Amino acid sequence: MVAGSTVPPSSRGEPWFEDGNIVLLAQAEDTASQNTTIAFKVHRGVLARHSEVFQSMFEVAKAGPDDADVTDNCPVVHMYDRPTELSALVRALYDGASFEHRSIQDFYRIAGILRLATKYFIAYLRREAIRHLLRTWPHTLAGHDRFIERAVKAPLVDDLTYPYVHPLHVLNLARETHVQIIVPSAIYFLSLYTLPDILRGDHPKLRVEHPSRPSSELSSRDLQDYTLMFQHRIDVIMDFIRQDCTARTPKKECKGESGACQKAFVRLGSRLSRSWVVRTGPLHYMVQAIDELANDPSVCAPCRRAFKADVLASRERIWKELPGIIGLPSWDELERADLAE
Repeated sequence: MVAGSTVPPSSRGEPWFEDGNIVLLAQAEDTASQNTTIAFKVHRGVLARHSEVFQSMFEVAKAGPDDADVTDNCPVVHMYDRPTELSALVRALYDGASFEHRSIQDFYRIAGILRLATKYFIAYLRREAIRHLLRTWPHTLAGHDRFIERAVKAPLVDDLTYPYVHPLHVLNLARETHVQIIVPSAIYFLSLYTLPDILRGDHPKLRVEHPSRPSSELSSRDLQDYTLMFQHRIDVIMDFIRQDCTARTPKKECKGESGACQKAFVRLGSRLSRSWVVRTGPLHYMVQAIDELANDPSVCAPCRRAFKADVLASRERIWKELPGIIGLPSWDELERADLAE
């Protein structure tokens, strides 16, 4: 754009305020491989109020030489951000953030806001974005169970299953923005995919085009963490089948017929050993085992109750230990690091 010119309507982004006092210019690559300039006319004070980085940038622009860039009678600041992400950030600063999780497009929007809130040190907006991501990519066992329930019940959206986004994109966004609290669950759910599937990168969720799409590559660092989590998940399944089911003995309060409960545990272990597959998630599998034993009439009530209590306690322990599998601190420490005000 030429200094002193007026921005044509076709190059005006959202928001554009006629009474704004500074113009932000951002470059976008269009489908013709040409750079397209998008302009945002905003209020210097509104953005500076939320970010010291913006404040410093605007002070430099204000104190620039007489021949500094001016358009629409406003000083110009050249931004090195994607226009879609800059638009989402600025609108969130004016109107407040409103996050949804209805489709993969909602994930891309929050990805853009999280990137720029991190870049421009807008701490409260970064925390809001992280908290929203945690509603899907959990840091609690209850959140994990809600995730599974939604995955089972939610309809397809744009031919994509819930949660609509691939865990590899969630993981790479977390790495890019230094958000550690999302990493354990992202890697846990990523470990449900085989390594060849990940390396091919041809899953439909990885191929949706969008300017804010994170990398679809698995880094060498995350390859190691993926491998650790994949092996841990298999070990948990096998230990549960062998120790908590097949080798389980009745409680001393057992009221079943002689040997009936013991045989039921062996049968359960045998069925589970034949039904699991490489993509089985152990935490949900354990809940299914509780339900299966509860429907076995040969098991007495005390043994059913004891089995349920023990399995639920094991699930809590497994979830609590999840960050440590990939060398991260506890969930509480991760929460303090990423969400503390």
